[in-house]
Amino acid sequence: MWSFFARDPVKDFAYEILPDTQEKSGIWTLHRGKRKTSGEPVSVFVYEVAQGTEQQTQLAKAAFKRMKTLRHPNILAYVDGLETEKSLYLVTEQVTPLAVHLKAQAEKGGAGELEISWGLHQIVKAVSFLVNDCHLLHNNLGVWAVFVDRAGEWKLGALDHVAPEQGDPSGIALPTPKAVYPDMEKYDPPEMSNSSGEKWAGEVWRLGCLIWEVFNGPLPRTSSLRSLGKIPKALVPHYCELVGANPRARPNPARFLQNCRAPGGFLSNSFVESNLFLEEIQIKEPAEKQQFFQDLSDNLDSFPEDFCKHKVLPQLLTAFEFGNAGAVVLTPLFKVGKFLSAEEYQQKIIPVIVKMFSSTDRAMRIRLLQQMEQFIQYLNEAAVNSQIFPHVVHGFTDTNPAIREQTVKSMLLLAPKLNETNLNQELMRHFARLQARDEQGPIRCNTTVCLGKIASYLNAGTRQRVLISAFSRATKDPFPASRSAGVLGFAATHNYYSITEIAARILPTLCAITVDPDKSVRDQAFKAIKSFLSKLETVSEDPTKLADIEKDVASCAQPAGASSGWAGWAVTGMSSLTSKLIRNAPGTEGGAAAEASGPTTTTTGATDAAPAPAPAPGRLIKLGRSSSSMTVKKQSSDWSSSGWDADDSWSNEKEGQGQSSTLPLPEGVRLASEYNWDSTSKGASQNDLFASVSQRNTANTAAPTVRTEGGLSKAELSKKKREERRKELEAKRAERKAAKGPLKLGARKLD
Repeated sequence: MWSFFARDPVKDFAYEILPDTQEKSGIWTLHRGKRKTSGEPVSVFVYEVAQGTEQQTQLAKAAFKRMKTLRHPNILAYVDGLETEKSLYLVTEQVTPLAVHLKAQAEKGGAGELEISWGLHQIVKAVSFLVNDCHLLHNNLGVWAVFVDRAGEWKLGALDHVAPEQGDPSGIALPTPKAVYPDMEKYDPPEMSNSSGEKWAGEVWRLGCLIWEVFNGPLPRTSSLRSLGKIPKALVPHYCELVGANPRARPNPARFLQNCRAPGGFLSNSFVESNLFLEEIQIKEPAEKQQFFQDLSDNLDSFPEDFCKHKVLPQLLTAFEFGNAGAVVLTPLFKVGKFLSAEEYQQKIIPVIVKMFSSTDRAMRIRLLQQMEQFIQYLNEAAVNSQIFPHVVHGFTDTNPAIREQTVKSMLLLAPKLNETNLNQELMRHFARLQARDEQGPIRCNTTVCLGKIASYLNAGTRQRVLISAFSRATKDPFPASRSAGVLGFAATHNYYSITEIAARILPTLCAITVDPDKSVRDQAFKAIKSFLSKLETVSEDPTKLADIEKDVASCAQPAGASSGWAGWAVTGMSSLTSKLIRNAPGTEGGAAAEASGPTTTTTGATDAAPAPAPAPGRLIKLGRSSSSMTVKKQSSDWSSSGWDADDSWSNEKEGQGQSSTLPLPEGVRLASEYNWDSTSKGASQNDLFASVSQRNTANTAAPTVRTEGGLSKAELSKKKREERRKELEAKRAERKAAKGPLKLGARKLD
């Protein structure tokens, strides 16, 4: 009756054995399993008492006991176990028998020497632990006793025959391997078991047999050990010591490890060194960690994929989370990320990337922006808009030109994932300020290029309000490459303009560029004009084609992931001074930009400086030395400021500050303090963001200086009048001061 209420302990077992293929491992059967609660993968060794002999049952129980008491990083880790009258269940970390692993590697081209070197290092270390620290003998060392985990780490298992070197004090002797399996006799050393010799002599002999089988396959007979086969030359002399006939000459496992770790030895390589460092990374100095992660990036290409995924990646994530490793972990992190599936990438790396974007470390932000292409496809729109974009936009107002440049470039990748507000309002506001007021010509040029490339993602209202004004402004930029970018922008977005806009606003702007001092700009202008004229002629000849030509003017924003066919005109890769700036001035906030971009150039027109080449189709100009004729102005490094209260000019300082003026405005043109992208077709009186710059006299860039009746230019005459006015005001101020007379001490000044 009571047996009816008895509970089956196997059913209450916390692990489930998966019904798939199983491997034979000595007296055990190896199954794949998982934890019922979390689904964590494990391996389950099962021994059925009914199917084994008395000796085998004795060995299984001994192994069960040893697994629970022996703990070492290189010995198969015990997780859980269950012992019943019918069966023994031994749960360990998820592993694969070494023989199965080597067979799978052979199908892929064979296991590399780096992987084998580290695997042998681990097994020798485990044997040394048993012999020298625990005073135990394994007695069953071979390929069948080694298992490989998910990271490619080799673990020593098969502890069935482990016994004290002086014999079991209880007097119970375990059967030898050959007593259970007769074919194991070929792995026994040639000397008699009772012959004099070191206690480890038999262990290192079997270690030599293991090395032979790893490189050459199953050992057919003992005499085959004399044939080296595929054993590497660097390992041959040490291997010969292991299988030497004299048991006294065989080295201690610790000594063997030391010999192989000598310079030029088989275990002396970057892979072993990296593994040893990772095992002790918690006690390393911060400077050592920084250097290690820098060198690791170059070595990862030659490391096994499983090792990178399951051992390097967790250490990288831990180093960033708790070790303050900073930007140095980014390059190896993204290299390892290539080995992950989309689900693994989302789970392991994306949370770290999102956290990295909130960092104020400039080196971190630079590298994230530079390598965004490697992880952008894994970012969902919600994370981009709520957690990443708010931090990225701070780069638009950074004082470091390299940060601003990379931030602009990153918009090419982020724009498809931005929502309506961030893309059509917030981003356009920053683009407007950069194009109008940034002191770096290449950044103004790249802003124009980026605007053209993301135009398809803007809604119809924003396109009509922004594109013509933006590209028109670019055609009047003193930097030649910016003017060329403006012309190319018109051509690249030709399908978003109505026939009326082409005739009334675009062609007049392009015609003015046909006399540009830079020939490459003029050439682009003529090509664009011919293209737009052909549209006008087509509609003039056949008015029914108007609807087809203007079909994209009011089209909706392009969905994320789509691409337009004209994208080849602009940037495919932007080279910058980012690394140079970080290297030259790693801790500066405001001075790095000026130092890296060369001496400040003060001119009276764009043609005074050497003209920069226009960007060829498919390339975007880089931020470099003497790349802009603009005076570099120091900006506020406060990220909370939007910069919209600054002066609206590329190169003009406010009057009265005593600073140089590189591009004087024509008389009658006032500076605006607030901008928006709205514009009308009637000029600059309707808050047109680009209008105040568009009204500038094009003669500033190339036309000869106009002289007045007195032989002075207009600028010189205006300066002379201001000087006379200043002297007149100072004279009147001195007269008033003299008329009042000196005040007596304690007297009150009355109005």
